[in-house]
Amino acid sequence: MSAIAFPAPRADILARRDAIIAGLAGLVAPEALITSDDERRPYETDALTAYRRMPLAVVLPSTTQEVAAVLRYCGEQGVPVVPRGAGTSLAGGAIPQEDAVVIGVSKMNRILEINYANRAARVQAGVTNLAVTGAVMSEGFFYAPDPSSQLACSIGGNIGMNSGGAHCLKYGVTTNNVLGVTLVMLDGSIVEIGGAHLDAPGLDLLGLIVGSEGQLGIVTEATVRILRSAEGARPVLFGFPSSEQAGAAVAAIIGAGIIPVAMEFMDKPAIEICEAFAKAGYPMDVEALLIIEVEGSDAEMDAQLARIVAIAREHGVKTVKESKSAMETAAIWKGRKSAFGATGRIADYICMDGTIPTGQLPFVLQRMAEIVKGYGLRVANVFHAGDGNLHPLILYNCNDPVEARKAEDAGNDILKLCVEVGGCLTGEHGVGIEKRDLMRVQFNEADLNQQMRVRAVFDGEWLLNPAKVFPLDGRVAA
Repeated sequence: MSAIAFPAPRADILARRDAIIAGLAGLVAPEALITSDDERRPYETDALTAYRRMPLAVVLPSTTQEVAAVLRYCGEQGVPVVPRGAGTSLAGGAIPQEDAVVIGVSKMNRILEINYANRAARVQAGVTNLAVTGAVMSEGFFYAPDPSSQLACSIGGNIGMNSGGAHCLKYGVTTNNVLGVTLVMLDGSIVEIGGAHLDAPGLDLLGLIVGSEGQLGIVTEATVRILRSAEGARPVLFGFPSSEQAGAAVAAIIGAGIIPVAMEFMDKPAIEICEAFAKAGYPMDVEALLIIEVEGSDAEMDAQLARIVAIAREHGVKTVKESKSAMETAAIWKGRKSAFGATGRIADYICMDGTIPTGQLPFVLQRMAEIVKGYGLRVANVFHAGDGNLHPLILYNCNDPVEARKAEDAGNDILKLCVEVGGCLTGEHGVGIEKRDLMRVQFNEADLNQQMRVRAVFDGEWLLNPAKVFPLDGRVAA
């Protein structure tokens, strides 16, 4: 695939590679500096594997001070820097350039402090998402954001992309669960934004940092909100005769003021793929499936489910299957959270990430099917239905350049559709390189210029994660 353009690497930086590496070697331990072709290769791409660029070098610091020293050096040398968490970005947010140094936070993987009284934990940026919950669950707490990659993805990457997950309907995405960060600027200065307190005075710089895709600085530590686990939780499977009926049921449930803890959607292809992999007991005689989870006491869950079931019956639900055990619950969520990996067993795919008003779900589901069919391809839909965050998986053969380009074009058409119905280009994957050239679909020039001026205040030379988010011809000064 070659539809997404990369800027040409700067010849002067490539010519100075040996000198730049020598300078980096004086800042970190030998094992933290990766320079050989074989060792750099794992860093040439992220989860958007259709695109690859070998970085100039890779640095894996262990402390905030080392990150500051490396950033200061790269800034002085005019060398671009690509921050990297665990590399699970589906939008190409961590794909480097040939003249860039990758700074990875994987070695910064310690949980520094847990304060149950304040319901907060301070962690290094390389801590995995799931490890936060693992550290506090014995005391009855959890960390709410739960992207499907939570076993591998890091808190630093979550902050960069404002990641969400199945339970974000009730608990919010990363920005709703981060209280403060330690941020290293391009000049090496270290600043603390927010903290363990619930809110901070002045400008909401924390809201600016979360979702900025590593273009304003590198987050090395974060204070995250931990929450009390609910008394109980119960997922229920709802099978519908059509995707449109399932989508209409979602809109009706949300419209009735009911907020389950999670509401996930799968269409027929996704149901078959996930059931074959996880053996979760999904109904196979339906065209669409909703996984709706409620939580609380037994009485609360019974009351909420009664209302949800009544609405589902009004929309032609065919199957209602309630989890009866912890084992069944685990299987239901294993199927959903394995969807992307399970799909990769049968085909190459592009995973899109657009968000729409929930009232538009029936129309958008129908149009997405028409769009993908028009390109002669197949699609499996699995997404966060409650907040309208779509993840259509467009299936194609990556060894066929024609099919690859069709898949990308179909994905672009779907994202344009999301904007047309009042939604936006991304819900939790970020823009990266994948949606960079679609930014003008959602924003006019005045909008983009204002965003780029803010970015330039933090990084006037545009060295931090360059060629991401904004169109390549759109760079402006502060």
